[in-house]
Amino acid sequence: MADKTVDGGPWTGCAVMFLQSLSPGVDLLSLYKNQQGKFVVFKVIKLTLTDSAGGLGGYEILKVHDAEPFLGVEVKFVDVAACQQFLENYSSGAVSQSFSQHASRLLALPQELTVETQLKASTHVLDFCLDKLEVCLHHIQLSKPERLRDEEIDHLERQLQSQVVGPAPQPPTGTQEELPVPDNFFKFQNRVFEDRMLTAADVQSFSNGVGRQWKHVGRALGKSCRALKGPAIDNLAYEYEREGLYEQAYQLISRFIQAEGRAAKLSRLVRACEDSKLTSLAEHILDIHP
Repeated sequence: MADKTVDGGPWTGCAVMFLQSLSPGVDLLSLYKNQQGKFVVFKVIKLTLTDSAGGLGGYEILKVHDAEPFLGVEVKFVDVAACQQFLENYSSGAVSQSFSQHASRLLALPQELTVETQLKASTHVLDFCLDKLEVCLHHIQLSKPERLRDEEIDHLERQLQSQVVGPAPQPPTGTQEELPVPDNFFKFQNRVFEDRMLTAADVQSFSNGVGRQWKHVGRALGKSCRALKGPAIDNLAYEYEREGLYEQAYQLISRFIQAEGRAAKLSRLVRACEDSKLTSLAEHILDIHP
């Protein structure tokens, strides 16, 4: 498939993805209008597009706007392969799933978000022709972006970049004191994270990544959780042996959450992973990218 236009210029196109939460108590439009919620929602959108378009290089967010009851996300595609990959993921439902998982985790929702989506290129609703990939690509290519990136998006991109990169390390001095970590936050690898309750996305990330080491994490959690002390870990292993490692790990964290309630915090799982020498798994749960 050509990555240039007929006149030899680079391939570009524009589409608008509309998002609406169907979960009670979660209004994406209201969240985005809130200054604190705006950054979190933008981060969810950015992670979803990066998952769906195969990386950061193939697209650019131009604007996020009010399209009540939807939140509209105007996206410029600068690579035909990235656009095609996005369309395939959108058609399969992977885009909605990715958005739901990231939103559930970053918004600390008690259950996975249900989201309704719609995709348009100019006046064409692409949801009606997703089985015809070439037609969708054609509509997107004809829909040229009418604006440069919004200043608000520039600000959010810089804010996100500073969070990923982190502040520049300060040289140690004899007089400089380390600032205390605020309540309801915790420190990991010299970065501060909100100490929230575990979400369904956290449980899934852990269960997918821990493998045979789930028992070690379970025993580390058992140091402060009575429900996981004694023979509890071996009993779980025996009870769910036939279902495999994922289910054993899933049941471990489910039992931890059930026993500890609101005290089943993210910091405790991260610390247990650290104690079990599973730092990379802790990074994955916290969405820290190398």
